[in-house]
Amino acid sequence: MRITVDIDDETMRSIQHVTGVAKKSPAVSQALHDYLREIRKRRLLRQVMEGKTDYSATNETLEASATYDPR
Repeated sequence: MRITVDIDDETMRSIQHVTGVAKKSPAVSQALHDYLREIRKRRLLRQVMEGKTDYSATNETLEASATYDPR
């Protein structure tokens, strides 16, 4: 999907620096992807900490899974 977004130059440079992506559009896309992933991780962690989910995976199980990301 194509959209038009106004981003100031300093923020754009920061996005490119943080993502490590030189081209603007892919850098913004990567930043949004990373942001959404972080929000989802925080939401899951909050649910686990509040006991609102039955999440019983061990560290070993997580590390062995294909989705494990130590970042």
